[in-house]
Amino acid sequence: MKKLIFGVDFDGTVVTHEFPEIGEDIGAQDVLKELTAGGHKIILFTMRSNNKDRNYLDEAVQWFKDNEIPLFGINENPDQHTWTSSPKPYCHIYVDDAALGCPLKMPVASRPYVDWDQVRWSLKVRGEI
Repeated sequence: MKKLIFGVDFDGTVVTHEFPEIGEDIGAQDVLKELTAGGHKIILFTMRSNNKDRNYLDEAVQWFKDNEIPLFGINENPDQHTWTSSPKPYCHIYVDDAALGCPLKMPVASRPYVDWDQVRWSLKVRGEI
């Protein structure tokens, strides 16, 4: 099986939309751990950033550390500088609540977020996990 690089958004994708706070669990941890245990790599691909008031990006990175999910990169693919100068991080698969076709849960009282049960099913069908 080919080892893949996954570009994964944070708010609405790994946790519910609660920015500037860290959102609630939506089931991403188990799938992301399954992927990294299988040798796949995760790039955090998020709009969060640090500023003088608060380190929003660092808080997202800490979420991955707290959940023992290793990151290959943060808003960049650390290997791609060897073959391109493009600023867009190269990934095989992007998981983002704003991506057309990404499976979503549609709660009544909040914004939609990624349905990780459906993501896992899709990856199993593809033979990735």
